[in-house]
Amino acid sequence: MGKRLDEHITSLYIGAANRLQGTRRAERIVAYVESYDDVVFWRSVLAEFETAERRFDVMLPTSRTLTHGKKLAITQRLGPNLIACVDADLDYMLQGSTPMSHDVCNNPYIVHTYAYAIESYQCYAPRLHEVCVMATLNDRRLVDIEEMMRQLSVVMHPLFVWLVWTHRHGLHNHFSVSHFAQTVAFEDINIYHPEQTIEQVRRRVNKRISALQRTFPQARKDYKQLTEEVVRLGCTPEQTYLYIQGHTLMDNIVLPIIVPICTELRREREREIQRKAVHETQRQNELAAYHHSQCSAELVLRKSTDFRDCPTYRQMREKVASLLNKQE
Repeated sequence: MGKRLDEHITSLYIGAANRLQGTRRAERIVAYVESYDDVVFWRSVLAEFETAERRFDVMLPTSRTLTHGKKLAITQRLGPNLIACVDADLDYMLQGSTPMSHDVCNNPYIVHTYAYAIESYQCYAPRLHEVCVMATLNDRRLVDIEEMMRQLSVVMHPLFVWLVWTHRHGLHNHFSVSHFAQTVAFEDINIYHPEQTIEQVRRRVNKRISALQRTFPQARKDYKQLTEEVVRLGCTPEQTYLYIQGHTLMDNIVLPIIVPICTELRREREREIQRKAVHETQRQNELAAYHHSQCSAELVLRKSTDFRDCPTYRQMREKVASLLNKQE
């Protein structure tokens, strides 16, 4: 059975189709992404670059099956009219030391997140308080979430350098992304004493680092140099959270922080309504209205697009602008 025509789409094909449309129609650039979840994120990023003469179509690489993923997106025949927009994962930090990393870092038609994944942007620390406000309609700052994320990042940073080191040396079986996640993740936190959780993570990190130092004494000669390189690439100690696995960041660090905060903020607002209500009917009506106006912290987090002042976003924006400038 012959293949469908849409399986042969290339940048040249899209460019030829653009020319057939004439000069009155906007030039079409197709952006392949990894999954359906990525469509909204990349649409918000690329929309800034749309003009009367240029538009982007954000889609998965195939319409025939549910197959998706980073490898499928970047192995298409890319070019000026067909680009791939993908999560950086660890590939940006690996700086070409693996075939996948080489493609992600060097192909001019691949735009990556620089941060680990789209979840890194959704969990951008300076905006987490606003997430709590949107979920609870309560603007009181119970906890300095940004400071908590900064402290956790500083704790994680030395171990993150080890993660990069093992992957650059092909030793990821000895210390994988999953091993790192198990070390830094937590399930609950006392929001009034977050230092207890931070200290627990610190102890686990130090224990893991000691084990790695014993297993790989040869790392001593280049660990400091690698640390400096990782910082130059943007992963400073204070912003390490942006470069760790997206699911770990959201599900095992950020949500365990903001969910109990949101729970307490809701209780506080409910107590206020109960205290101020002058009669039972008003109390019930106000509580019902408040409950109807709430939404889950996770939903707000996953729909967040307020990350444009994130340093890695600026890098991503510059990559898109550079790609488009080459076409002009």
